[in-house]
Amino acid sequence: MQEPAGRSHRLKAFPAAAVKFSRALDRNRERIAEEEGLTASELRALFYVGEHVRVTPKQLASHMHVTTAAITLIARRLVAIGMLSRADHPDDRRSVILELTPLAHTTMERIHSEFDQMVSDATAHLDERQIAEFTRSLESVAVAVAEHTARINAAKAAATI
Repeated sequence: MQEPAGRSHRLKAFPAAAVKFSRALDRNRERIAEEEGLTASELRALFYVGEHVRVTPKQLASHMHVTTAAITLIARRLVAIGMLSRADHPDDRRSVILELTPLAHTTMERIHSEFDQMVSDATAHLDERQIAEFTRSLESVAVAVAEHTARINAAKAAATI
């Protein structure tokens, strides 16, 4: 029996550019995690807590699509290295609140500053109007993709009931 000829499955035009952009961001995030001595999941957790200020492990698990047991392991490690603090939940004695520590705030500020500079350098050839239009377009596409994914997830969840 003869092996089938190799086939390439490549996207074209905007979808290809979107994937290329996404992969570049992924590689940058992996680089940051490695430089900070973190796993990709730990860095994602820090970004989420940093954005939302105070979160429960359940909220973080839901955002990251992992179990609360997985978040417990991630949180323990981040607490141990001084990046997260745990406090008793004011309304639920069975839960805790996760917050960034001063060290994590300093780290996040540096990461954001470096990211802002990288994006500024990457878009230096664009004028203000082009950047504003690109921003609107990128936000619009991101919302549409998120809505599409949510619809598919909802349909799959409904089908399993």
